[in-house]
Amino acid sequence: MDSKEADEVKPLAEFLIRHHSEQLRSIVLSSDPKLHYPLYIDFAELMDENPQLAHLVFSQPTEYLRHFDQAALWAHKIVLENLNFGEKGIQKKYIHVRINVCGSPLEYPETFPSIGRVRVKHRGILLTLKGTVIRSGTIKMYEGERMYQCRKCKHEFPVYPELESRNSITLPSFCPSMRSKPCEGMRFDCVDETVIRHDYQEIKIQESTQALGVGAIPRSIPVILKDDLVDIVKAGDDVIVSGILTAKWSPDLKDVRCNLDPVLVANHVRRTNGLKSDINIPNDIIMKFNQFWSDFKDTPLKGRNAILRGICPQIFGLFTVKLAVALTLIGGVQHVDASGTKIRGESHLLLVGDPGTGKSQFLKFAAKLSNRSVITTGLGSTSAGLTVTAVKDGGEWMLEAGALVLADGGLCCIDEFDSMREHDRATIHEAMEQQTISVAKAGLVTTLSTRTIVFGATNPKGQYDPDQTLSVNTALSGPLLSRFDIVLVLLDTKNPEWDAVVSSHILAEGESDNGDSNDDLANIWTLDMLRRPSVLEGGPTGKYIHYVKGYFRPVLTKEAEKVISSYYQLQRRSATDNAARTTVRMLESLIRLAQAHARLMFRNEVKRLDAIMAILCIESSMTTSAIVDSVGNALHSNFTENPDQEYTKQETLILEKLRSIDEFSDMHIIEELPR
Repeated sequence: MDSKEADEVKPLAEFLIRHHSEQLRSIVLSSDPKLHYPLYIDFAELMDENPQLAHLVFSQPTEYLRHFDQAALWAHKIVLENLNFGEKGIQKKYIHVRINVCGSPLEYPETFPSIGRVRVKHRGILLTLKGTVIRSGTIKMYEGERMYQCRKCKHEFPVYPELESRNSITLPSFCPSMRSKPCEGMRFDCVDETVIRHDYQEIKIQESTQALGVGAIPRSIPVILKDDLVDIVKAGDDVIVSGILTAKWSPDLKDVRCNLDPVLVANHVRRTNGLKSDINIPNDIIMKFNQFWSDFKDTPLKGRNAILRGICPQIFGLFTVKLAVALTLIGGVQHVDASGTKIRGESHLLLVGDPGTGKSQFLKFAAKLSNRSVITTGLGSTSAGLTVTAVKDGGEWMLEAGALVLADGGLCCIDEFDSMREHDRATIHEAMEQQTISVAKAGLVTTLSTRTIVFGATNPKGQYDPDQTLSVNTALSGPLLSRFDIVLVLLDTKNPEWDAVVSSHILAEGESDNGDSNDDLANIWTLDMLRRPSVLEGGPTGKYIHYVKGYFRPVLTKEAEKVISSYYQLQRRSATDNAARTTVRMLESLIRLAQAHARLMFRNEVKRLDAIMAILCIESSMTTSAIVDSVGNALHSNFTENPDQEYTKQETLILEKLRSIDEFSDMHIIEELPR
């Protein structure tokens, strides 16, 4: 290290010792000297301490990040020399400074563009990009540094590979020694045992489709991970990557126009999958929620319906579908037993209906309510389809994530669900129930996470035949249908009364409306109030669905357990067309839906009302009901004037039917029911 370089490194080392001595100390006390150790610093902290240095790191990251790594080695030696008596430290060879830009001005749009807006002006600066990992390559090894010696003056100097020319090494044309009399030597020898090798991995990130306008194509960019950054993200992860934008080109192609492929050499990678549940809700919004339910203390179902009216408000009626969508998006509580077996908390919903019944409208609106969502068709938007596939890129096999993997932790909306590819049909069973995808393709054996809500829509095969099973009408197998918690059939049957109501509603939309209390109440629950807030874009906070999902963990009461258990036993005794679904999965679905309804009702306790509503949702999934004969066509279901009174009638009917179960007949609630 010459004197000029030492003058640049010294203030960096002093900064690290002042602010990051604990990290340096933990590195010194680590036992393996051959590992590459990260040293994390905040860019905002560097700006407060030394704005000029922070600007140099931003504008000249290639040079100053290298100086920072040298400063870290220098600082760690000082810490090693000043260890307390009895502490044994080991000198390390490789320490890399990782700069976290969170909370700094580098998160502004000028320095934090979307992937599709990356241009030449961003080359050479410390750039931050946000996206989803769609491909993850294998871990390789590359030569990062090598020492050469001039044959004439014996001067030694390092040579670094050029990422622009695909890691090829180019020797200088003459000796780079800084002497008063130039050496001008042109022949160099490699110094033995001076090659420094690094771990190397290439991934590809794609910008989120939710941040794009209609018709925009999501762009992607390859990212190079080195040393301690390799293998920390996988396909489907949301990441924020800070690094240096450069370009790659192949020096071997002759007489071919040279195209530069942009690539980001990562310095810091931050996964944002776990940040969705860490968003704070303002107290004033929570007070509004509490006040709302306080106002509807005596008529809670009327308050619930006010919330449901805010779901897909452009579609008139369809109360059953809107309730099913709300319960699916909210979901239940994941359960892990003593053996470690997980029972999913996410619910799945399938809409089967004639064309023009609003299925796609519900899919698009549900995607807006979720912070992370993917909308696709059964054929899939890429070769990966719905699950995952192995693709060959540049002679190397890589995993390309499909829609279910990209929607991990969010919502996957699948239109034309019946048109899935064959390899998707074989793996979607595991993805929906175990919430993983096991891959063994092209020598790549791994397991990917798919903890996502599946919201599907499909048309029946030809004219829907009520006398046939749902599996026959949809051409979907019974085991696949059993994965869905709710399957709603929307049949466009002739109903003069319903047609008159719908036509009157559509014709009255253009007229001025004086409004009533219910309409005013429905306006409170707009899309901004219902949806989950965005993590980075500063979206609206205090959204209802996000709050109830993150805050409430409902527990079943004895009454709710008895109702659910008795209904399940009665279904097992009955021979219905849904025999394939009358399994333990039905019992799990009932529990999830009851927990979701308790959350929707702003409670931490699953009451009898929630269990009854879960039963009604399951009953709506059946073409021939075994318990309630008045569920009717979900397409023609509408909001009632007095939902609490209507519920009392439904509850009485269901509990009367459940009297046949011996264990249930002893409950005191039966005696309390009116005869």
